[in-house]
Amino acid sequence: MASILVIEDDASFLDLLRVHLTSAGHEVRTTQDAAAGLRAVIDDRPDVIILDLFVPYMHGIDVLAALRGDPATASIAVIVLTGARDDELFARAQKLGAADYLTKPVQRETLLASIDRVLGGHGPGTAGHA
Repeated sequence: MASILVIEDDASFLDLLRVHLTSAGHEVRTTQDAAAGLRAVIDDRPDVIILDLFVPYMHGIDVLAALRGDPATASIAVIVLTGARDDELFARAQKLGAADYLTKPVQRETLLASIDRVLGGHGPGTAGHA
């Protein structure tokens, strides 16, 4: 399966995501802030990043911009997963190449389907509400 990095500051939600993803066979690494998340991307080169927009030290949109601005990380699929049902944030994430934009709470099946889509070659620029 895939190597997935989850950047999410809510510890209980992070644990839930870890359980869902590992039970589906994915290798999962987690961080609870943007700085640790960016370091983990450089260290681990995950296949997919699941990114909350509201994490300590840096807004998720800025994390996405930093990832896209670095040739070493520009092609990593990023799924935004946030509680913000905000069309402006959705448009900004899509413009920056988010592979998908999901809102919390998210169903396990919806999350896994999104991961399957982005791994299947439907990468950056095909974002959609879930």
